[in-house]
Amino acid sequence: MTDKSLRIASYNIRKARGLDNRRMPERTLDVINGLNADIVVLQEADKRLGPRKPAIPRKMIESETDFDLLEIGQNEVSLGWHGNAVLLRPDLKVAHTALLDLPGLEPRGAVQVAFDFAGGFCVVATHLGLRRRDRRVQLDALRRSTQDSGHTVMAGDFNEWSEHRGFEALDEEFEVHTPGRTFHARRPVAALDRFAVRRGLQVYQGGVDEGTLARRASDHLPVWADILLPT
Repeated sequence: MTDKSLRIASYNIRKARGLDNRRMPERTLDVINGLNADIVVLQEADKRLGPRKPAIPRKMIESETDFDLLEIGQNEVSLGWHGNAVLLRPDLKVAHTALLDLPGLEPRGAVQVAFDFAGGFCVVATHLGLRRRDRRVQLDALRRSTQDSGHTVMAGDFNEWSEHRGFEALDEEFEVHTPGRTFHARRPVAALDRFAVRRGLQVYQGGVDEGTLARRASDHLPVWADILLPT
């Protein structure tokens, strides 16, 4: 983070299981470290069944990265909320967090993280549902939940295959930014991973990590966006 910009990254890590079917959290962290981000939101950061054990051990995050894990797990083991986890540079101080259940057929959720810089800044980490009808109501719920949050960035796996449809709930207040195609990592054909930025904020550059390691570490490629902070 600089006085003028902030880099946010989003990565569906597939529970740290790569396309070779090997679960290698150290490989996942190598990809994350290479993004040079200030905030990284992760999807599928916890295993799916039972107590939802973490895909990446906490001690490994502490020893192998410069990030702090935002402690939002609702049990003694999980990294995240509905599989959504947030990594932060240590100099970023969180004002407060909110854990949101999202409507729809499947259990889905989001993490809302508020900061005091830039006159009030909010990041929402989410993994939306598989059905478009659910995604539409989920995005509307997130829009309403952040109406008083000031400068807001939603980041995550939006699970939307269309370039134009499905984002209608955000049209009046947000701009959707699509850095590029991210799924399937072996041969990307769909831009499932996106950012939605409240109008007034500017994304001045963004991209997809298409490196060799990222193409093996998950079925999604990670995305990043550089946000110009209001003065």
